[in-house]
Order: sequence, then structure tokens, then C-alpha cells
Amino acid sequence: MNLLFKWEWLPDLGKGLTLTVELTAACISIGAVLGFLLAVARIYTRGPLYWLASAYVQFFRGTPLLVQLFMVHFGLAGLGLRLTPLLSGIIAMGLNTAAYQAEYFRGAIQAVKRGQTLAALSLGMTRWQAILYVVLPQALRLVLPAWSNELVYMLKYTSIVYLIGLPDLTGVGRTIASRNFRFFEVYAVVALIYLALVLLVTMALRGLERRIRVPGLGTAR
Repeated sequence: MNLLFKWEWLPDLGKGLTLTVELTAACISIGAVLGFLLAVARIYTRGPLYWLASAYVQFFRGTPLLVQLFMVHFGLAGLGLRLTPLLSGIIAMGLNTAAYQAEYFRGAIQAVKRGQTLAALSLGMTRWQAILYVVLPQALRLVLPAWSNELVYMLKYTSIVYLIGLPDLTGVGRTIASRNFRFFEVYAVVALIYLALVLLVTMALRGLERRIRVPGLGTAR
């Protein structure tokens, strides 16, 4: 294997890596906001809003991400709504990760002892003030370990977007490999880049977890 030949791949792989990181950041951000709202709806509401949130979570957790991606990109196009591959990828994966993050947030919120809310109410806070100022700050610390896993998963799941024409890291690797017939070498480099990125993200999140951990709150593992 010509080791020097790998340097010719790096500029294109770098562009693919940039798209992968941007796509991951966009999807995880959308998922965090929507997932939090879904968790609140499932915990603190009843009736139609509760059932809609529950149905959303069940659908996106119960169907394959690839099917959801194809539904958004090809399915909507068949109905007359054509989206760019980038927008399709962001929407599909953002909606998917929102369902998983909703469960992480729900578990973290419910892990905060009920006595915390009762104490806040006894001090004159409204129910929503107690949730906002007492429950949520603790829940956000508790959710970080599980949320960290979701970020790592999403970073790797973005590799499927090449199937709708996006030149992410995997897509660029596939193009290079097909052009040079060096499949093992190219995909080995792609795998190492993913591994390095995952390790970097994992170390950063562990450092953040240690930094915000409150002794006795239960975030330590």
C-alpha cells in the first residue's frame, strides 16, 4: 500500500468531515430543543398534547432512520415537496434524534425528587417556576451522560446521508474509493477519522460532565 498516496485523499476527506460535523451539530441542536418540549409534554400535560408527543416518540423510535430519511427526501418529493439533500438530512435526523432525546430528558426530569418541586411550591413559586428554576437545572446535569451517547450515535449515523447524494465523510470516501479502487485503504482512513472524532467528542463531554457535576446529585458513574 502506497502510504504517500493517502495524502491526496485528505483535502476531499476534510471537506466531507466538515459537512459531517455541521450536519451533526444541526441535527443534535434541533433534536435537543424538540426533544425537551416533547419530554415536558409527556410529563406535565395530559390529553391530546400528551398523546401526540407519545405517538411521535413511538413512531420515530420504532422505525428505521434510513426509512425516515427516504420518506423525507424521496417521499415528500413524490408529493410535490422537493427538498435539497442537506435539508432532507437535517430534518430527518433532527426529528429522529428528538425522539430519543425526549426519553433522555424525561428520565432526567423524573429522576429529580418530587420533594424539590413541593419545596419550591411551598416557597411561593408557581408550578412552572418550580419546573424552570428548580427541576430543570438539576435535570440538565443528570441527562448529560445519556445525551453524550446520543451525540456520538448521531455523529456516526450521519454516514447514511451519502445515500441521498450528500458528500459527507462517508460519501467522499466512497467516491475516492470508487475512483481509485482502493476500497480497504480509503475506508480504513475514513474509519480512523470517525474514531478520532468520536474520541475527541467523548473526552470533551466527559470533561464537561465532571465540571458541572454536583456532588450527591447522581451524575457520577
